[in-house]
Amino acid sequence: MDAATSTADHAATSAANGHNDTGAALKFITCGSVDDGKSTLIGRLLIDSRSVLLDQLANVSKGGEADLALFTDGLSAEREQGITIDVAYRYFNTAERKFIIGDAPGHEQYTRNMVTAASSADAAVVLVDATKLQWQTHLLELLPQTRRHSLLVNLLRVPSIVFAVNKLDALKEQATQAFGNISQSLQAFAQAAGIEVAAIVPISALKGHNVVEPVADWCGYLGPSLLQILEQLPAMPAETEAPFAFPVQWVEKFASSSDTGQGRRIFWGRVATGGIEVGQQVSVLPSGQTATVAQVLRHTRQPGAVQAGHSAGIVLDREVDVSRGDWLLALSTFEPSRELKTTIAWMDDEPLVAGRVYWALHGHRWVKTRIKRIVHQLDINTLAEKDASQLNANAIGHAELTLQETIAALPYSRSRVLGSLVLVDTASHKTAGAVLIN
Repeated sequence: MDAATSTADHAATSAANGHNDTGAALKFITCGSVDDGKSTLIGRLLIDSRSVLLDQLANVSKGGEADLALFTDGLSAEREQGITIDVAYRYFNTAERKFIIGDAPGHEQYTRNMVTAASSADAAVVLVDATKLQWQTHLLELLPQTRRHSLLVNLLRVPSIVFAVNKLDALKEQATQAFGNISQSLQAFAQAAGIEVAAIVPISALKGHNVVEPVADWCGYLGPSLLQILEQLPAMPAETEAPFAFPVQWVEKFASSSDTGQGRRIFWGRVATGGIEVGQQVSVLPSGQTATVAQVLRHTRQPGAVQAGHSAGIVLDREVDVSRGDWLLALSTFEPSRELKTTIAWMDDEPLVAGRVYWALHGHRWVKTRIKRIVHQLDINTLAEKDASQLNANAIGHAELTLQETIAALPYSRSRVLGSLVLVDTASHKTAGAVLIN
């Protein structure tokens, strides 16, 4: 794959769809298998982009050399074991763009943390350790966690996926052959899985090859560096095309003598989809009451229309029963549902089986949910759907849910906010699964 051409085509397609915003900060995650070099890559990006202060560099230096992974592995358990456990976020910027990086853990038992990071990411850099693969063969077998993380970020609708083939410097004169075979295998896997790949790029996170500055004709690659690719990727656009939906997060009551809020309650939250302005009619979920918007406040408390992705305070023309967790919706545009067909990334050690009851979080609203049926499980090695009566930890599958009350849902392919749920165990209160509505 010509990464330069691929990235240009990817950006052009996004621009044609009205989604190419390369001026906004890019939020991306690094993921992949254990010890593929994710934390080291982030350390290299921070150092080579000159985003590290001297005292920070001194704190992670050992014997005069910086241990790059320590920039993100901040927990004591992570430093003791030499692994990434939780998601660590770091911020840096170049002359071209601002970035927010999430370093996701590679261990299978921490997949839940990786899913959390991917759910809000604009891009994912999936690292592939060349030294762990049978790089001498064509169509070689990828590591299971590489496949799992790639499938998950694709399921979570991360717009741009970049494969970074790492540690090629260790293969020396065989690096070109290795990169060619690994690239071919990644393309075949992505095509079979229906994953659109933005680029495949060779790097050495430890040495810095092709991370910030491109290395001419290294591994037979003539494209841009990883950072140059990231600078051109589009950010996830706000969901302004869908009907207005607003999860109420906080209710503020002003005295009748106050000018702000006209003496009525102000409902604060972030607009999930669409936009809101004075005069719009809305309905309240779950009560079904209707009202007209009398005032819209921006996050600065100044009046004005607000679009998806931005915080707003909404005042209605009459007093209606609205509390945290309720939704304000565009009138007559949603068909609330109790029966859902879903894709689930299961995270709990207790398997998911039919008949179990969980709390489901949709926006800020909690609803009791029963697992109606496990339809099938996805085999991450063959990508085949197989019959299953349960989903074990870190499995991906399809299931049907029955909710105790209706929710305003859209397919996840249309809306990340309205199309997703989080399942929580009713006894332990542990996050049990990430749900995508089909």
